[in-house]
Amino acid sequence: MIAIARMSPSRLLVASFAAIILVGTLLLATPWAVRDGQADIMTALFTATSATCITGLVTVDTATHWTTFGHIIIMLLVQVGGLGVMSFATFFAFLFGWKIQLRQRLAMQQAMNYSTVGGVVKIFRYLLLTTFTIEALAALILAIHWTPTYGAAKALWFGLFHSISAFNNAGFDLFGNFRSLTAFTTDVTVNLTLSTLLIAGGLGFMVLYELFRYRQDRILSLHSKVVLITTAILILGGTAIILITEYQHALQGLPLWGKVMAAYFQTASARTAGFVTLDINSFFLSSHMLMIMLMFIGGSPGSTAGGIKTSTFALLWIAILSRLRGKRDSEIFERRIPDSDMFMALTIVLMYVVTLITMSFLFILSHQQDFLPVMFEMTSALGTVGLSLGLTPSHTPLEQILVIITMFLGRVGPLTLGFALAHNRTRPLIRYPEGKIMIG
Repeated sequence: MIAIARMSPSRLLVASFAAIILVGTLLLATPWAVRDGQADIMTALFTATSATCITGLVTVDTATHWTTFGHIIIMLLVQVGGLGVMSFATFFAFLFGWKIQLRQRLAMQQAMNYSTVGGVVKIFRYLLLTTFTIEALAALILAIHWTPTYGAAKALWFGLFHSISAFNNAGFDLFGNFRSLTAFTTDVTVNLTLSTLLIAGGLGFMVLYELFRYRQDRILSLHSKVVLITTAILILGGTAIILITEYQHALQGLPLWGKVMAAYFQTASARTAGFVTLDINSFFLSSHMLMIMLMFIGGSPGSTAGGIKTSTFALLWIAILSRLRGKRDSEIFERRIPDSDMFMALTIVLMYVVTLITMSFLFILSHQQDFLPVMFEMTSALGTVGLSLGLTPSHTPLEQILVIITMFLGRVGPLTLGFALAHNRTRPLIRYPEGKIMIG
């Protein structure tokens, strides 16, 4: 307990996710979690990691392999993994009236990627209330919609499971045979409800907080403006590209509104969720490349999404455009972005690129595969998305381990893991003179 109390926020965050994965693995490895009673530790570990890291990649069919007990464990792992262990620690602190110490507040700040410690407890309280409210409303809508098809009890269970899976951008489903949502391609209620959950969960809790308070405060922070604009550009741009390229191909046979809705859902989901309403294996190469880019960018900071984050992507373009215009500073909305933020954004992108290339190389080295499916799979794992071109069920144990590591890195973030493993956290006392290196 003393060692845990002395952990840095970064190490506590990494350790908490590892602990939840371990507990989930042990529970899914019990005979009660598997339909045939034959527990497999590797399958349990892979599924627990995928659920906790809210990825959605699976080596076995979720609906047919696991029992109801296993489904409940997966759903709880998704909820805890999406909101973060510190969120639930805060929930129990509120419930039992425990005092939240400074170290816990620092860990909460790290988990939320919040700029200051002040007000972080209030944000967490809002986070929990908002999450449970949104998930409950969506579950009710889906339950009412599915009751004529599945009956009241099953519809309510399906509504709850898929609402939690969607809001936390996990991509787990209970429809069987690895079909995901392909049976609901033109179902407006399912598409709009789940896509709204995907986008809301991927915006980040700080952005949701400001949006809900906008009528009262009439102000949005610079961060929220950048996130909302970047998210809109990615979704609208991705929808248009898929609609144009797949209009007479994967979207063929659908009515015009169905084509637009399918292209929109695939774009929203590719950013970090893992649900599909179409067979993405039938997509053109250009659409696969677009989905890889969307998975790499992901959602926004402080959200249930993965990837380098929309704000990181936006900061790089802000820096590029500012330099092309001959400006000394990186500027947007009449605000100057600190160089330290630009360096951090560049560091995150480079670490993601290096991690993606390294894990993809090791995957191909272990088992020679075509490049595109492997890059698609590893980008999906690192971005905690859950989309696959069919490789996941056929993974060897070594390949499963590589994907497990990649999913874990994607959830905690390579940069966070680097901070957690670093021994020297003090600032250097010596500052060297500048040196010049030719660029370009």
